[in-house]
Amino acid sequence: MDNSKILIVDDDRNIGELLRLYLEKDGFETRTVYDGESAVKEAHSYKPALILLDIMLPGLDGWQVCREIRKDLTVPIIMLTAKGETFDRILGLELGADDYIVKPFDTKEVVARIKAVLRRTGVKEKSAVKEVSYDKLTINLTNYELTVDGKQIDTPPKEMELIYHLASNPNRVYTRDQLLDEVWGFDYYGDSRTVDVHVKRLREKLENVSDQWSLKTVWGVGYKFEVK
Repeated sequence: MDNSKILIVDDDRNIGELLRLYLEKDGFETRTVYDGESAVKEAHSYKPALILLDIMLPGLDGWQVCREIRKDLTVPIIMLTAKGETFDRILGLELGADDYIVKPFDTKEVVARIKAVLRRTGVKEKSAVKEVSYDKLTINLTNYELTVDGKQIDTPPKEMELIYHLASNPNRVYTRDQLLDEVWGFDYYGDSRTVDVHVKRLREKLENVSDQWSLKTVWGVGYKFEVK
């Protein structure tokens, strides 16, 4: 994967062209599409390092595009929208978006966010393998593979990143806001329900696997990966 390739998805051709100009000026290679079906197709054929995805699209909307892409790709997605409701932010995060920018935006901020997300999720460097293992549990973030009791479990990218983050820091308690900031990678204002949703899904995968570790709720604070 070329770490400089950005797929821009926006039905407003003026915004698409503005983003293209700024990104190419900053050294990125870009491709722009204007509808949801083309976005899904180009995500697979163009193999971008990151997708800028508008929500209000003809045909498949941004939510549907995100769902389709997340079925088999882990490419980072930054969602663009003119809406600012809390519900939209939560839904975007739960579908696997990596960041969220509300229109109107400063183009320089978009470029900065792209660079931040690429640094976070980014290209697998050297031979370093991001992996932690416990009794009957292996979390490999390099390949995005979760192995539970010898079986590989299909796990969405954000769930993988969340359990890896917690398991890499055993017995450390994190607040929901800390997890949103450190796993999703940006300050999140509003309902932190998305963390609870991801933890619930992880627990369903990890329930009663081992008595050596557990994903614990620390009431009134947040969560921790507890190791005995």
